[in-house]
Amino acid sequence: MASVDVAMSTESGIAVNIPSGTVVLAATPIGNTADASSRLIALLERADIVAAEDTRRLFDLANRLGVHVSGKVVAYHDHNERDKSDGLLDAVETGATVLVVSDAGMPTINDPGLAIVRRAIERGLPVTCAPGPSAVLDALALSGLPTDRFCYEGFLPRKHSERLQHLRALRGERRTIVWYEAPHRIAEAMDDIEQVFGATRKMALCRELTKDYEEVRRGTVGEIRQSVVDTPPRGEIVLVVDGASREEAEQAAPESLGVEELAALAIERSAHDGVRIKDAIAQVVQEHPRADGSLVHRKEVYSAVLAAKEE
Repeated sequence: MASVDVAMSTESGIAVNIPSGTVVLAATPIGNTADASSRLIALLERADIVAAEDTRRLFDLANRLGVHVSGKVVAYHDHNERDKSDGLLDAVETGATVLVVSDAGMPTINDPGLAIVRRAIERGLPVTCAPGPSAVLDALALSGLPTDRFCYEGFLPRKHSERLQHLRALRGERRTIVWYEAPHRIAEAMDDIEQVFGATRKMALCRELTKDYEEVRRGTVGEIRQSVVDTPPRGEIVLVVDGASREEAEQAAPESLGVEELAALAIERSAHDGVRIKDAIAQVVQEHPRADGSLVHRKEVYSAVLAAKEE
């Protein structure tokens, strides 16, 4: 079992346990420096090694908190965390306290940290958390939408086609859904959310959480989309969308059709509606996504249509 060093936070005078021979994941403020906990401050002061996503931002935070980081500081980010994890854990094995921090919020939640947690578990080394600010939970609490069941989906995909596939796969999700999004992509993202979820689903757009210019826009998807057009939001954005109703979930779970079945449906649609076969194929493919939200390739359906007509 790891031993414990008791440190006194210089800011609050509160005694804080500093576990030796342990990896500590610590949440940092997501905007408001005053949200830093006494435990985070003590850990920054006393940890033997601080693995930071961005060392410059770490020292900036320490300066704002009036904290002297006495331990060794190493860069620990998306591009090197796998390579750095075992070296850090070697130090843990000799009794070091290794503090892992991201730029904002909790490590591992869309930030580095997962690699060292997994390796620590594999090596039988202790890992603990110093919890704190979380944009996901903050936005969820402020949204006014159900909080008893929710799913966090990270950042929406950047590419339009991938984003649509991702959203289609969640169209029947009954839980409240939370995403991150960047301000330069928010208009396109809202267009796609409205296309897939419809304009009447309730949602909230939260930006600059805990900061002076914090804003929460609540309304329907259509209303939020229009607000994005009228007043483009700046800063870090979290989107919270209400889960599907029972009826919406049932409607969003269409029967999964094979290529031949789609071809037969397209032939019937073309004859009945008087549309070109290629247009009918495009329609039925769009209406019948696979369970993961992806679409059957239209060329496959077209080939099946030609084969059916030759019979």
